[in-house]
Amino acid sequence: MNSTLALLGLLCVGPSYGYDLKHAFDRFFGQAQPLAFGQVYQTLARMARDGLIAPVGEETGGGPKRKRYQVTDAGRQRLLEWMYTPDVPNESLQSDLFAKTVVALLVDQDADQLLDIQRARHMQRMRELTRLKQQADLMHVLLYDHALFHIEADLRWIDMTSARLTQLRQEITRS
Repeated sequence: MNSTLALLGLLCVGPSYGYDLKHAFDRFFGQAQPLAFGQVYQTLARMARDGLIAPVGEETGGGPKRKRYQVTDAGRQRLLEWMYTPDVPNESLQSDLFAKTVVALLVDQDADQLLDIQRARHMQRMRELTRLKQQADLMHVLLYDHALFHIEADLRWIDMTSARLTQLRQEITRS
């Protein structure tokens, strides 16, 4: 996920301080990996430098000055471009799992065992996500569903590959 553009989107809701943006980001997107405050402030500085946001005032208190930012017209345009540009589904057709499977066959290792280990890890993750889903709000249910559907696709690939390992080994060793 592009944290810069997600932060820009949060700023489109209304002017905000870095501290508040960090907490909003973590609420909506940072469940697995919250943003560090330093990353937020570096990102805000880059967006300001690039003309996507502008400061709209400073507040002094017991600590450093707090800058409040708002999105510029260029920032809104950039956000719209990002939102309406479709993501390329798995742009790289080469996954680590695919590479590990081929390499296991090339170096005469047990590719079946590799796939079984991966299948078990995928199933464990599916159980974790399913448990999380039971107590989640709709936003997180949708997030967990997205992950679960991807895991299901990986599991189908693992099963199909397991069934074809003998043929794949022959093709690899022939070349």
